[in-house]
Amino acid sequence: MTALLAAGGAFLLAVIWMDLMFDVQALRSPRGAPLPDAALGSIAAYYRRVTTDARPMNQLVAAVMTVTVLGSLQQVASGDGAFTWRLVALLLCVVPIVLATGRVFPNAARLGTGREPRVVEEALAREIAVAHVWCFAAMLAFVAIQLGRAS
Repeated sequence: MTALLAAGGAFLLAVIWMDLMFDVQALRSPRGAPLPDAALGSIAAYYRRVTTDARPMNQLVAAVMTVTVLGSLQQVASGDGAFTWRLVALLLCVVPIVLATGRVFPNAARLGTGREPRVVEEALAREIAVAHVWCFAAMLAFVAIQLGRAS
């Protein structure tokens, strides 16, 4: 189970890394300053591709999230290893996945439509970027715990 969870977490890290390659354009811009047109257009086009144009391939991410959460729940219930680490790993997995499904994905899909006023699009791009940084940190810690449990 630990190897499966480490692989699921690593896959999700790779997905977040790809997102961050576009998000960095929003993170580089000074707070309060408008995002350059090219940067906002690039971010919006990316999120249009990955949230709507990539179906059904984007559903693989949802499947990996589901397996990772269910596996983490099973790991907590299994009684194998220190309970505290199993619980911390579960939280490090569940919190970013809930954030991603409840907030980041809907915001990315909304940004990808190109129908929002510019100020809203800029706010969405920045919010998505910050959330991805936090999700990346949490999933990195999750994978580290899984790898530590495996050794």
